[in-house]
Amino acid sequence: MGDETFADEWRPSIKDQPVLDTIGLRLVIFPLMTFSSSSRFSRRGFTLLEIMVVLAILGLLVAVLVRNVTGDLDRGQRQAAELFVKTTLSLPLTNYRIDMGSYPTTAQGLEALVTSPEGGGRWKGPYLETPGGRLPMDPWQQPYEYRYPGTQNKRGYDLFSKGPDMTAGTEDDVGNWQ
Repeated sequence: MGDETFADEWRPSIKDQPVLDTIGLRLVIFPLMTFSSSSRFSRRGFTLLEIMVVLAILGLLVAVLVRNVTGDLDRGQRQAAELFVKTTLSLPLTNYRIDMGSYPTTAQGLEALVTSPEGGGRWKGPYLETPGGRLPMDPWQQPYEYRYPGTQNKRGYDLFSKGPDMTAGTEDDVGNWQ
């Protein structure tokens, strides 16, 4: 009994407070604190700092998105160039070789697939259908490079794009020898 008296002395007064009785425990629910209308918490809107933090977060998200999309675009351009040099021009060049006896020379270039080269009596082209008779450009809007005999591909021709740096002979070139 002595313990109950001691506990009752330390129990807060709950006369005017709402009481919640849960599993035999009496818990006092204190009313929420209220602020006057001039208080910082009752104003509507955001502070300049809050707006700046949100803008910074949005800026970071946009930067990550742009970097990922740019990476996908670069990969897509590289794959398009690989497809063109390895497959799209393979059949027209082979057909030219069958008709003419060899691939076009470096001097004749890929233009020999579209228009008859000088002295091309056996030419049966055009071997490559292009809009307006112009050769297609690589994804970086540069002409494809052609060499015969090839320096990279010793048994045939070299056909390549100079890649995003637009300089021949660099690591980012996309060629039929890779």
